[in-house]
Amino acid sequence: METYAIHKSAMVAPRKARMTMDLIRGKNVQAARDILETTNTKSSRLIRKVLESAVSNAVNNFKANEKDLFISECFINPGPVYKRVKFASRGNVDRRDKRTSHIIVKVSDGKESEN
Repeated sequence: METYAIHKSAMVAPRKARMTMDLIRGKNVQAARDILETTNTKSSRLIRKVLESAVSNAVNNFKANEKDLFISECFINPGPVYKRVKFASRGNVDRRDKRTSHIIVKVSDGKESEN
């Protein structure tokens, strides 16, 4: 049984968030929590919230055992890019792109769903 959680348009660049996501890929939930708690980045705080939501979905909706859960799939896709203005020298105007991310975390217990 596999459940997931998504955070859309998270205000963190996908390139920066993927570095943190690579640390927890394929690990069990408790190890991933420990890694995210000791990693001091904005993306680790956002990923931890999504991980907790995915675990809660598995436990509450499908009666899964939390100790059996592991991260089966996790990835970060680019979201919308907000274009902002930065004033430069000599009367010029530059563009500053605020990149966003879609954070997806899927957890599984390795068992097939009973439908």
